[in-house]
Amino acid sequence: MTTSNAEWTARSLAHVWHPCTQMHDHAGGADANIPLIPIRRAEGIWLEDFEGRRYIDAVSSWWTNIFGHRHPHLVASLKDQLDTLDHVIFAGFTHQPAVELAERLVRLAPPGLDRCFFADNGSAAVEVALKMSFHYWRNVGKPQKTRYIALTNGYHGETLGALAVGHTGLYRDTYAPLLLQPIHVPSPDCYQRAAGESWEDHTRRRFADMEAAIAQHAHETCAVILEPLVQCAGGMRMYHPIYLTLLREACDRHGVHLIADEIAVGFGRTGKLFACNWAPQKQGADGITPDFLCLSKGLTAGTLPLAVTLTRETIYLAFYDEHRSGKAFLHSHSYTGNPLACRAALATLDVFEQQDWMARVRLLGQFLWSATAALRSHRHVAEVRQQGLILAVELARRPQTRQAFAAGERRGLRAYRHALAHHRDFGVLLRPLGDVVYFMPPYVIEPREVEAMAKIACEAIEHATQDD
Repeated sequence: MTTSNAEWTARSLAHVWHPCTQMHDHAGGADANIPLIPIRRAEGIWLEDFEGRRYIDAVSSWWTNIFGHRHPHLVASLKDQLDTLDHVIFAGFTHQPAVELAERLVRLAPPGLDRCFFADNGSAAVEVALKMSFHYWRNVGKPQKTRYIALTNGYHGETLGALAVGHTGLYRDTYAPLLLQPIHVPSPDCYQRAAGESWEDHTRRRFADMEAAIAQHAHETCAVILEPLVQCAGGMRMYHPIYLTLLREACDRHGVHLIADEIAVGFGRTGKLFACNWAPQKQGADGITPDFLCLSKGLTAGTLPLAVTLTRETIYLAFYDEHRSGKAFLHSHSYTGNPLACRAALATLDVFEQQDWMARVRLLGQFLWSATAALRSHRHVAEVRQQGLILAVELARRPQTRQAFAAGERRGLRAYRHALAHHRDFGVLLRPLGDVVYFMPPYVIEPREVEAMAKIACEAIEHATQDD
């Protein structure tokens, strides 16, 4: 029986191809650039390997486990659902978990999003939105609308449509010959703001690029797509919510759809249930309603794959017609509306109702900001930025001029390895994005655990930059 980390690592390396990984980095066991860590069990914020070493999951396992691992209510709900209905075709059939989930999501989402189309991962949710927007315009007699506008540095997934509207070269460049050619507009990324310029002023200034692009290309554009407030895979770059307000107004003026990709930032990560809720409005109540809202990750709190694209009734009605019209939306997945996944999502929404999690997220964000205070004056930290319970630390060779470290030095990787290994009691899973070390911990983390996590991360950053 396999019981050691080394044995499980060897067996994995023999046959498994891991995602988002140069597998050569894993070769060589303990001496690998990125040692492969086999996990035996998990609970709360903790992961545990086969030899009993524990790790704080500071990134919520790719931003999914918002209530920690194996939350009792989610576990019990899944066990109960498995005793009743595991899966059923969702074309021509329906079931209680999917119906109840759609009803609850419509009540929680920004007003006006009345229809839910289920898929099984974030990229698929984006594909649904892209295809649905294009198909809508075709159905209403505007087939010339075939293009999309997106932000530089954006990321929307790995399937070809989602990859096309992304811009992060690391993921996209290899496949460029296969992709649609969207109109990319400079990101409002506030890391690029001028000295002394406020986040809001910089964001407003950058919106001029988007306004010009929409005005010029509205006649051929289906939709604008963006990640509200935080460009996550692009290095946790952030911008002011006024951009969302201005964009909604511009899309309305020019007759262009707005797709909000909240796969990573939805379900409370920014301090409100949806990032779109932050957009300021002149009439008082904050928040904008996109034409499509893409959700996944936190939707099932890291238990099972599920995604949903919410849209407006007017868009739904453009597809609603007799069969011979040919207007039906024929996109499908084998596991669309899977009952187990829908039950996991319902259980996640149950947990949200148990307490004021948004207040907790904001409070934990304050603890995290305080716990990382030393990094704001670190000689190799260009910026510490935060939105809710996302905090990112931008490492740089010369912070004053924003000169980055050479990519080949892999400073972020050094911090990652140190945080995993160099503490006698436990490690911290950080998984930086290049030289951006970030935190996206589960909402159940306690203040003392925030302090411990931040302390090890600070030590790891010092270790990663000390030989410069």
